[in-house]
Amino acid sequence: MLLPSSLPLAGIRDILVGITEEGCGDETAASLGYGLTLARDAGAHLTVQSAALRFMATGLPLCGFADEIIGAENGRLAALARHAAERVAGNAAGAGVTCTTEAPSLPYHELIARLSARARLHDLTVLDAEPSAAMPDRDLMEGVLFESGRPVIVVPPGWDTFRARRIVVAWDGGAQAARAANDALPFLRGAEAVAVVCVDETERLLSTVPGAEFAPHLARHGVEVTVDDRPVEVDVAETLRRATKRFGADMVVMGAYRHSLMREWFLGGATQSLLAQSAVPLFLAH
Repeated sequence: MLLPSSLPLAGIRDILVGITEEGCGDETAASLGYGLTLARDAGAHLTVQSAALRFMATGLPLCGFADEIIGAENGRLAALARHAAERVAGNAAGAGVTCTTEAPSLPYHELIARLSARARLHDLTVLDAEPSAAMPDRDLMEGVLFESGRPVIVVPPGWDTFRARRIVVAWDGGAQAARAANDALPFLRGAEAVAVVCVDETERLLSTVPGAEFAPHLARHGVEVTVDDRPVEVDVAETLRRATKRFGADMVVMGAYRHSLMREWFLGGATQSLLAQSAVPLFLAH
């Protein structure tokens, strides 16, 4: 029998899940179930920040009616956030998971800052996927990813149970890909099969074997690894999606890149595309 310290996921000691109540209708947060079952399997502490988005009152004369409406909506969202936190705490107790819940009510920019700060105190953060780059939750995810120094698992809708039997590692030889793969080692060691997938132009693949340079490092860490170098099909993101489907992967590990536009940071094109349409959770690190 394996001792707890020798279990593959034993290196994960605390997990943060962040959900935001925005009043946009009932949406099931897959991240809650995913984070809870991951914490259970890892024997880790679970922290859930169930936050309410607080709208700001006008503060202008003759706007008392509008302020009352805003105040009532803020109260409703805060109550929903507290209810979600209480529900998670009950589920965690039933699963034997030690859980801490928080239900802050904050303006959006403070929500991002708070969750990023809390993420620095945990091994990883689990968030729900947001298909549209223009939606507020995408800003929240990018803030945590780029400001916390910790990896993020982004969970697509409906994927509410943790599993990582088969994992694809997206490899391009860059620093962010190396960071992501090494941050994901607890998952890679526990997987039944890992494929290092390198997507490049056909000419370069014929002259080199890019994924093979990284595979020995993973093998020395006890990872069952194969190499799959693939020419670009349509674009990098679509090639990774097809490779993930063919491999039957439960997770994709990849580095998150950013570029500057109008003094703001945005995720690179391949990452944006996969966030918009990925059938499996993405393990991202920057």
